[in-house]
Amino acid sequence: MRTTMSNFTAGSGFLLLTFSEVRELQLLHFFVFLALYLTAITGNLLIIMAVALDHHLHTPMYFFLMNLAVLDIGSISVAIPKSMMQSLLNSRWISFSGCAAQVFFYFFFAAADFSILTIMAHDRCVAICKPLHYERIMHKGACIQMAGSAWIAGMLYGILHTGGTFAINFCSNIVNQFFCEIPKLLILSCSDLYLVEVGLLATSSFAGLSCLIFIIVTYIQIFMSVLSIPSAQGQKKALSTCLPHLIVVSVFFFAAFFAYARLPSNSSSVQDFGFAIIYIIVPPIMNPVVYSMRNKKIKVALHKILTVRHSSTTVP
Repeated sequence: MRTTMSNFTAGSGFLLLTFSEVRELQLLHFFVFLALYLTAITGNLLIIMAVALDHHLHTPMYFFLMNLAVLDIGSISVAIPKSMMQSLLNSRWISFSGCAAQVFFYFFFAAADFSILTIMAHDRCVAICKPLHYERIMHKGACIQMAGSAWIAGMLYGILHTGGTFAINFCSNIVNQFFCEIPKLLILSCSDLYLVEVGLLATSSFAGLSCLIFIIVTYIQIFMSVLSIPSAQGQKKALSTCLPHLIVVSVFFFAAFFAYARLPSNSSSVQDFGFAIIYIIVPPIMNPVVYSMRNKKIKVALHKILTVRHSSTTVP
């Protein structure tokens, strides 16, 4: 991974990190990222199709899961296709507006994603701790409002961070990352305006930590309710609906933690690249795998869809 110096003209664009200048390795990067991208897209599309087409899955939990799958498709599409295209064309350049779009959509999808995960924890808490009041609390209108608030929160986060980042003056256009990552952009600042975005990042971290604390407290309530269930089978059934969500939250949180809980550096490194891969690619790939493997209803719905499609293609 190498970068070369370039004269910087304000507003002209940025030069992103290249994985290699060797053509064979650039093509290898393209095909590896293509395989990972198609895996994530296919997995999340299957989740969306399963929830949309199977009426047994028209419940709040699966409604939020479908929202999560849509957001995962969006989050992995922010940087990966552009990176693949750059390797294919042997190019490092991204326009100023293209860089701003990456920042906006990354925070939009990431904030909305974590908001949906927080709402899903609340859904599981109501289902297990207050089962008799579940339909009254988690009715269709309430679910739409909660999902809508998550999307709006994501949009506001995206606007704030994009404005805070690109209000600063840049001394260089060399970004030591394969996409426009805010910490790498802030290092290029020539003015103290970058402190505004640093403050926004701190505020976002506090909001994310608050959501995490809410999820932890929610699951403490869930586990206490599960322990009060007399039968072991009942306890196992209740926990089985929570385990996929816990795994997904853990993957998302630790990916974000490793990405931003480190001192920013203006030098490129394999470690920075590895962290970026973790939080950009791993959650969108892991989420559908976790839910499809751990959820019997999703398995049945996917089996029906794939069986019907296979039958329709074999009928003469």
